[in-house]
Amino acid sequence: MKIRFGYVANALDLWDASPSKSLTFTRYAALPKEERMEKLKFVTAQNLLHTKRILHYNIAHEIEVYRLSSSIVPLATHPEVLWDFITPFRQEWDELGQLIQQSNMRVSFHPNQFTLFTSPRDEVTTNAVADMEFHYKMLKAMNALEKGILNIHIGGAYGDKENSLIRFHKNLKKLPKEVKKQMTLENDDKTYNVEETLIACEKENIPMILDYHHYMANIGEVDLPLYLERIFNTWKERPTVPKVHISSPKSDKAYRSHADFVSLDFIMPFLKMAKDLNQDFDIMIEAKQKNLAMHKLVEEISSIRGVKRMSSSSVEW
Repeated sequence: MKIRFGYVANALDLWDASPSKSLTFTRYAALPKEERMEKLKFVTAQNLLHTKRILHYNIAHEIEVYRLSSSIVPLATHPEVLWDFITPFRQEWDELGQLIQQSNMRVSFHPNQFTLFTSPRDEVTTNAVADMEFHYKMLKAMNALEKGILNIHIGGAYGDKENSLIRFHKNLKKLPKEVKKQMTLENDDKTYNVEETLIACEKENIPMILDYHHYMANIGEVDLPLYLERIFNTWKERPTVPKVHISSPKSDKAYRSHADFVSLDFIMPFLKMAKDLNQDFDIMIEAKQKNLAMHKLVEEISSIRGVKRMSSSSVEW
């Protein structure tokens, strides 16, 4: 069983390399009209440059799993801005794509919590479609559609989970087929548990990402070993191995919050469970210390008897 590890957005030991520098609409609107586009392009250029630096860091450290920042392009979907963020940066997107392709890197996006398809309000669904299309355009601009994914949660229950799930399947029909093809679903820590998310994935033929921390926070009556093989099987028609999200609680009181690093003791039950299936898969680390937490966890797992380190960010068990 081979496991590759990755992290989210920012390499913390690179100086001033945030790929998520922002420009709020309030700040944008306060600028003279002739300066607005210049400012948008300036912030986007910074974020693209920092993303390039991070990809080079990943290559140097043999990191093949990486979640791109959703904030590379400021105000991309704001109805009063809506601008062409591809054409002016065609070369930059191409360069990112070349780095991704040459290093066989698995990249992803995780649109924000407002990108959901369970809302009874049409405008929420319209905005969700627009946000998914925005992320799709970035994947396409980087020639990363073959392995790239757009991961979201099912959404809210709105006091009636059964009807919200019906609405989810109905609203999802508004998503263009080519965008839906890149989509994955993840169980959440409060509302839709592993079983409910898996059933939705199987119905829509969408791969499921297991979030183990969310599972532990929202177990319900789900016995994970009974579902793990089915979860991994949702990836069978895809060109990539299954993907899992790993983090650990900040504290008993703040159980749903992510800790700075990942507790090996917390995730060991899952790792042993996965080992029984002997299935290759990738792990995305969602700890506050990002790549530093990933490096630390790889070191700790590599010290387990029977585990062989394959690279800076992968092991074989």
